[in-house]
Amino acid sequence: MTRLYTLAMAELLNLSMRWLHLSSMATLVGGLLYARLAALPAAGTMDAGLEGRLGEREAALYRPWLLAAMTGLVFSGLYNVVSTPGHTQRYHVLLGIKLLLAAHVFATALVASRPGNTRRARLMGGAALSGLLIVLISAYLRRIF
Repeated sequence: MTRLYTLAMAELLNLSMRWLHLSSMATLVGGLLYARLAALPAAGTMDAGLEGRLGEREAALYRPWLLAAMTGLVFSGLYNVVSTPGHTQRYHVLLGIKLLLAAHVFATALVASRPGNTRRARLMGGAALSGLLIVLISAYLRRIF
């Protein structure tokens, strides 16, 4: 009975970490895509003063979600790497590329969400594209695992 309980708890932890990783990624990349493809173009139809205030307010409201998603990704990503040893060299190379892209997304999204940023649309677009590339690499890594 104790062995079964231990296996069930380990499986629950694995499932929780996978959920945290996927939901954090969806929040981060989905928020960037929404901002770049919907919110910013819609705000562009307003007069400049209102557009600027709206962009600042959106960035301020998104920043806590961004920080939470980044924390969730780092925490669950470290768990995933530590709990699944024994990967091939190709896996590690692609994981390294994925982590570099993730660092780019984190840094760019943080800069884009800062108050007074005049390059917000461009930064969010670049971060969103990198995020989509990370999803592609992740799908392949999951397949070769």
